[in-house]
Amino acid sequence: MTANRMWGGRFERGPAGIMEEINVSVDFDKRLADHDIAGSKAHALMLAAQGIIGQVDADAIVQGLDRIAADIAAGRFEFKRELEDIHFNIESRLTELVGPAGARLHTARSRNDQVATDFRLWVRDACTRASAGLLVLQRALVKQADAHADTIMPGFTHLQPAQPVTFGHHCLAYVEMFARDRSRFDDASVRMNESPLGAAALAGTSYPIDREATAKALGFARPMRNSLDAVASRDFALDYLAAATIAATHLSRLAEEIVLWMSPSFGFIAFSDAFTTGSSIMPQKRNPDAAELVRGKTGRILGSFVALVTVMKGLALAYAKDLQEDKEAVFSAADALDLSIAAMAGMVEDLKPNAAAMRRAAEAGYPTATDLADWIVRQLGKPFREAHHIAGAIVKRAEELGLSLDKLPLAEMQKIEPAIAAKVYDVLTLDASVKARKSFGGTAPERVREQVQFWREKLK
Repeated sequence: MTANRMWGGRFERGPAGIMEEINVSVDFDKRLADHDIAGSKAHALMLAAQGIIGQVDADAIVQGLDRIAADIAAGRFEFKRELEDIHFNIESRLTELVGPAGARLHTARSRNDQVATDFRLWVRDACTRASAGLLVLQRALVKQADAHADTIMPGFTHLQPAQPVTFGHHCLAYVEMFARDRSRFDDASVRMNESPLGAAALAGTSYPIDREATAKALGFARPMRNSLDAVASRDFALDYLAAATIAATHLSRLAEEIVLWMSPSFGFIAFSDAFTTGSSIMPQKRNPDAAELVRGKTGRILGSFVALVTVMKGLALAYAKDLQEDKEAVFSAADALDLSIAAMAGMVEDLKPNAAAMRRAAEAGYPTATDLADWIVRQLGKPFREAHHIAGAIVKRAEELGLSLDKLPLAEMQKIEPAIAAKVYDVLTLDASVKARKSFGGTAPERVREQVQFWREKLK
């Protein structure tokens, strides 16, 4: 094997095959190509502006990089594994295209600050993509909430019927969760929006570079203030992965509910063929595969966070080759998250609630028992704990007779609490229960519609 000229004269022989296999990263870090080219153009123009290289050389570099970008976009660029990574692949091709000017590009720069810059740019874009995707999902949920502000369904605790809520209210709970997810990606973007470029290998450079200029050219708010931190830190990637893990967890919870709701035991929703599959042996099946896959991808995203935080936990400053392990974890998580968000937005748009099935399910389990207890408190002046005991005894009697609370004869209630009057029936229906929950953030349809309007304005 020929010597690797990028390593310089110290290495007389190329790496052994197994070393090449473990060391090469271009198979995955070629995804940084656009960001590497952007960083190199900013660096070259800054070098010229500072008089470190000539303007003619800088112009040649920029033109060469533009040609390389076009070749990559068109699929014409040849990625060579013997050149290790995307950075050497682009630099090598640049030198072939523009000659000695290309060799001047790496002046006052190291691969250490180069890759840290490229990766920050990529992760910053990933945060933007995730936030934008979640916005689409939120809008789909708000649309369902608006259409079903009055659609009654069971609210659960411990997956047992608890109190009736509306499907619109349920949808808005996820709108809130995904809003917090978006804020985490947005916050992470702000924290990572500092440029490592110019930190060089670890100690800065003796050349009179202008780090403010390159930071501005790449859309960063400022250059990082410590060169060691600039090349060694990957907490920006951990920020992204942490936000991705929490968002994926929320997606997974919604996916789990979709799987439950679509089962015949619930029958709450139906999908078109777009988001379901059949069985190879059971012709009756309609499987919620899209939801199941979203649920499953959460493990991959969480695994990526654990993998990278484990890589980082034992690294002394500054750079170590372990950091090459950062990208695959982030790329894998980003691919899974972007696809999961898009799939969930599509499912929410596509799903059709079965209002009748939801209402039937909401009638089970004596969901208005709390309303009965509250009525006893308000109308009879009983302490809540006493009212709770009375309501529980009435529920027990209704169970014995196989009746719902709103069908239980008044005489049966009065055997337990003689002061109960016929007006109690006003609070024992599902509709009355839902409408009564008018506190801020409650499930009353009028409150749901207020929140729908709030989120429509906020998500414009």
